[in-house]
Amino acid sequence: MVKHSACVMGPYFSRDRFGRPQFLAALLLVVFLAQAFWLVHAELSTAQGMDAEEAIRTGEGMKQWRGHGIAGAPVTSAADNPVLHLFHNEEDGFETEHSPLIPLVSAAPLLLWPRDLNAESAVYWRWLPRLPFLACGVFLGASLWYVARRLCGNTGGLIALSFYAFSPSLIQSSAVWHTEPDVTAAWGAFGTIFTAIAVAHTLYAPREVVLWNWRRIVLLAVSLAIAIGSQFSFVVLVPMALGFLLYVAPVRRKAGAAIWISACAIGFLLFLAAYFFHLDTFRQSMRHAIFWEFSGQGFAVLAVYKQLAVQIGRACPAFAIALPVTLATYCIWRRTRYFGNTAPLLVAVVFIVFAVANPHAASAFLLAAAPFLFVFVSGVLADLLETSYRPVILGSVLALLVTYAVRTLLALAAVPKG
Repeated sequence: MVKHSACVMGPYFSRDRFGRPQFLAALLLVVFLAQAFWLVHAELSTAQGMDAEEAIRTGEGMKQWRGHGIAGAPVTSAADNPVLHLFHNEEDGFETEHSPLIPLVSAAPLLLWPRDLNAESAVYWRWLPRLPFLACGVFLGASLWYVARRLCGNTGGLIALSFYAFSPSLIQSSAVWHTEPDVTAAWGAFGTIFTAIAVAHTLYAPREVVLWNWRRIVLLAVSLAIAIGSQFSFVVLVPMALGFLLYVAPVRRKAGAAIWISACAIGFLLFLAAYFFHLDTFRQSMRHAIFWEFSGQGFAVLAVYKQLAVQIGRACPAFAIALPVTLATYCIWRRTRYFGNTAPLLVAVVFIVFAVANPHAASAFLLAAAPFLFVFVSGVLADLLETSYRPVILGSVLALLVTYAVRTLLALAAVPKG
């Protein structure tokens, strides 16, 4: 009996599952979280109250949790708040770009606070609305590590996670430091694309695919609900997920379509749950919702491309070197042009195009593009590390990552309090 238990437990607690790569990945995630915590601490250590955007978001979430209406449908006292026109319909105060998901997530931890939310204790309770987004940042990093490791091996996974762990934009979004918490939309988008790809690969197995894949179907549904609930414009993920399902498994397209329909149906129910299944309010909100605003003007303005480059650089300053090198390698070296590299590059390019075409959701699309670029860059670098030039390339990659990390840490150290 003892021998049998050892045989069962041994493979699970093996060095392959909990070895040096996993330890290093966990360490990088801790470093990422520590940097985000530092940003939150720098902002909240002196402030006595919430800024306008955070106050609206959290207040609307508390309103819904306490049964006084649905967050953003409409916003309480919308006519009296001068900043709402930046995010909401000016006429009647309905939220036009987000579901109640973000306000609910932001306000949920405050339900556990045992005292009044006053200025004296603000230095403590103001941490609570940030905790869910800090967790989303860690979850996105863990998802990135898992995917990149499966596609590129341990080395590629660690390179991708290193890029992520010191990304100024992703640290800032996870800390909600003077920005919107777009990290939730980025996490949902990343999960949607790679879950769709994973589901498609399982269709080659000789099983009853829809029933066998119910866990991945639910995961795909949750990812869609998180992404679209965080930013309505991410509804574009619905056809993108179907496209990957049909492309990766062309011989089982009916099964892929069935899985996609099932995931969309469950995702819709989860999306509706953010409205607490208040159907009348949901219908009113959907009438005001803006799922897509296409504008072709940005493609003809040079300043838009400059700003685009700045935002991509903020996501990862190391891209200034890594991205041109890996793109050139991808174009020149045929070996790197396989699905594991092409798919994330394609998605990143599509998101960047959407950012230009939809200025109101540009920041969310650009942030969501960053993890896919990390996967692409790490995949090409992992391929280069398999060549005879490995010592030179490895030294160059390590020098780049160390410089990148030091630059981010120095920038964080210079962040003023308040």
